[in-house]
Amino acid sequence: MLISLARRRLIQLMATLLTNQQLMNLTSGRLYKGSAKELCAPGLNCYSCPAATLSCPLGAIQTVGGTASYGFSFYAGGFLLLLGVLWGRLACGFLCPFGLFQELLAKVPLPRKKLYAPLLYLKYLMLLVFVLGLPLFFMLTEGIGPPAFCQYICPAGTLEAALPLLLTHPEYREAAGGLFALKAAILAALLIACMSVPRFFCKALCPLGAIYGLMNPLSICRLHLDKSRCISCGACQRACPMDIDPRKQTNSPECIRCGACQNACPQQALHLGIKKRDNKKTPEFTS
Repeated sequence: MLISLARRRLIQLMATLLTNQQLMNLTSGRLYKGSAKELCAPGLNCYSCPAATLSCPLGAIQTVGGTASYGFSFYAGGFLLLLGVLWGRLACGFLCPFGLFQELLAKVPLPRKKLYAPLLYLKYLMLLVFVLGLPLFFMLTEGIGPPAFCQYICPAGTLEAALPLLLTHPEYREAAGGLFALKAAILAALLIACMSVPRFFCKALCPLGAIYGLMNPLSICRLHLDKSRCISCGACQRACPMDIDPRKQTNSPECIRCGACQNACPQQALHLGIKKRDNKKTPEFTS
């Protein structure tokens, strides 16, 4: 499966529009509450965004998990498990609106930096503490638990929901306090970070990416390396927006299946697909 950057951008844009079909609501501040909201989007997309047609799977897991009468959202959990088994973290590279936003921010001409490696594990801490732990803890102690990641951290929620609602509802602006200031500061810091470190939020903090990434080594659609073709030129590593060396980390939990490494390989040694490509003849290597 060879997809150019232009085609991937088109798919990202279409996925963003399909999950946010109520664009006119951005001017009125109304929330869509139709039957489609019972379904989850594959990427990070806030339920409270006026344009949103689908729900965020992380929000569903937290909301249901923080309510004693419901326990665990088997629909949202099963949905993520299904997508993870099918294609791992491909949703991050093709279907996530906030992922597209980060890639556009990376176009700002600032010096590029690599993420400090230990920070890669923060997203698993976010998953364990804010998505699973705190809602469960408060549900057990107080009977109901807040969707902690959505309420205190999620930059997509601040960008897609809080800002449009504050712009269209004067009464919300009057009530905005310290919590909004905290989330606005988190969003601002992440926007700046994404300009220097491509997909900073994906790499360091996204619990949805953490869930998908854990299933990368098990997914049906995966990245395959033909070692007989590889000439170790490093083109794939230089092209990777997630700072992975595909020759050594072919199905790393960090891989978003964007295909940049496959497109950059001069020998077609990398193949993103369901099964490994059958190569009966090995091409002549070029220097």
